[in-house]
Amino acid sequence: MENGLESTGDSRLDQAVTQWLQYDKNPKTAAAVRTMVKDRAMSELQKCFGACMEFGTAGLRAAMGPGVSCMNDLTIIQTTQGFCVYLEQCFTDLKQRGVVIGFDARAHPPSGGSSKRFACLAASVLISRGVPVYLFSDITPTPYVPFTVSHLGLCAGVMVTASHNPKQDNGYKVYWANGAQIIPPHDKGIAAAIEQNLEPWPKSWDTDGALQSSLLNDPYQDIHREYCQTIQQHCFHRELNKNTKVKVVHTSVHGVGHIFVQAAFKAFDLQPPYAVEEQKDPDPEFPTVKYPNPEEGEGVLTLSFALADKEGATVILANDPDADRLAIAEKQESGQWRVFSGNELGALLGWWIFQCWKQQKEDGKASIKDVYMLSSTVSSKILRAIAVKEGFHFEETLTGFKWMGNRAKELLDQGKTVLFAFEEAIGYMCSPAVLDKDGVSAAAIAGEFVSYLASKNRTLSHQLRSIYEEYGYHISKNSYFICHDQDTIKRLFERLRNYDGKNSYPKECGGFAITAVRDLTTGYDSNQPDNKAVLPTSKSSQMITFTFANGGVATMRTSGTEPKIKYYTELCAAPGNSDLNQLKTELDNLVDAIVEHFYQPEKNNLTPRPE
Repeated sequence: MENGLESTGDSRLDQAVTQWLQYDKNPKTAAAVRTMVKDRAMSELQKCFGACMEFGTAGLRAAMGPGVSCMNDLTIIQTTQGFCVYLEQCFTDLKQRGVVIGFDARAHPPSGGSSKRFACLAASVLISRGVPVYLFSDITPTPYVPFTVSHLGLCAGVMVTASHNPKQDNGYKVYWANGAQIIPPHDKGIAAAIEQNLEPWPKSWDTDGALQSSLLNDPYQDIHREYCQTIQQHCFHRELNKNTKVKVVHTSVHGVGHIFVQAAFKAFDLQPPYAVEEQKDPDPEFPTVKYPNPEEGEGVLTLSFALADKEGATVILANDPDADRLAIAEKQESGQWRVFSGNELGALLGWWIFQCWKQQKEDGKASIKDVYMLSSTVSSKILRAIAVKEGFHFEETLTGFKWMGNRAKELLDQGKTVLFAFEEAIGYMCSPAVLDKDGVSAAAIAGEFVSYLASKNRTLSHQLRSIYEEYGYHISKNSYFICHDQDTIKRLFERLRNYDGKNSYPKECGGFAITAVRDLTTGYDSNQPDNKAVLPTSKSSQMITFTFANGGVATMRTSGTEPKIKYYTELCAAPGNSDLNQLKTELDNLVDAIVEHFYQPEKNNLTPRPE
């Protein structure tokens, strides 16, 4: 092997390592690779060089560290070179319009990697090709990147973040010129261009030169001001906000959210929320939580509960570390805290935003026939029930905000009003100014909603009950199993496709009759006249939805970013059927049957979600 290193005995690995050491100028990652070769640390080498990260619609997400399997200086340069070449092919005016780059506060001292460092390297690659770059000078929430793309009319945006993943991870998220995350075929086009541009260009490593370039702009102050200005179009009760007595606690879970949520509250004339002191400043170690994910509920909120009890606050707002998601908890009359699910918050925020629109539409706003709300296919169908009764349009998309953002843009371009979009993973798009989930505007809108309810002596829990009583109870139960073995996952789903002989899906599950099946891996949908699914299909991921005779819907799918087989179940009852305990028991029984008959956790050696 070159570089004076002994061969590992695996020629493919030798080749990958040799090329790496030729290209990598980061002393920490290069030294780590040399040490692994010297120590013949084969399993470590396999982990770092076994497989390249795959660039998909979510961009990249992986652990920080050396090698082609990890996020590091070299893989960021290679990714950005490919992305740049692809943009050059797609936009003749790339050098006039440019690209925005944002970053969160993640860092990995052992490999010298950090979100800021990766953002500067990405900027340096683009600037070396004469592309103007709008590089934020400080950390920002993820939604600021799509906002900037739309606001400044740029060709693309990059956000360096791993959102709520464990601390060792980082990611590279890409937005297109329409302000939404990329969808096929852009992911394949970018991936192919990365493969063809692996050798660093002469100036790709020159971050010092790039930071001095006249092509570099810092949009931080302007965009922060414009964003706070823009979200004020969703503030309808300024006087109430000024005088509200409701006390709110906010946590940014060691991420970027603190100053931005404080500013958004100020833009709505709301009292500043109490900040959880131990979690308000960005800290890449996330020292007070096991997982920095507010979706995991109470464990992440322990410090928030304590502060709320101390200050007499009744509502808690929690952002994930890149502030594109929002969790909400409310103190109940019993003194217990209730953490709302993403589906419950979708019902609450959707209802509230529609009420605000209805109030405003006297001012000659669009007619209800042009109003749309969207949600992903694994989220609650509550918006559909509200839409049917109120007369606006509801549409489902595939899972992920990339689909909702792109569909919203199509509708906006047709002159429609897109009021709201949500997914059950606590993601909400409350303003068309950001065509992605946005936990900052959602926090301010939730703050106003809470102060409005308080003026009527009501709580979020009261309001949720009223929504369900008016539009029908929609109760859901979502969870997952962990499975690291791709063959097991494939076998599990293939069994469902050939349940009673070849190409036949199950007709019942533990006594619950199945009335329809949609398989978005194969494109089959028994509800369509030609049995062909309407939503786009993808052979690369598993996803089957079963509809049951009792009004239940269950989707089983694999995760794009984690080793999980997820399930999403919901029971939709007609308005008037309000025996909640009976509905919950029925849903529990349905979930138990799905787990026992379809997942077979013992047989497939699946690990249940950790409690």
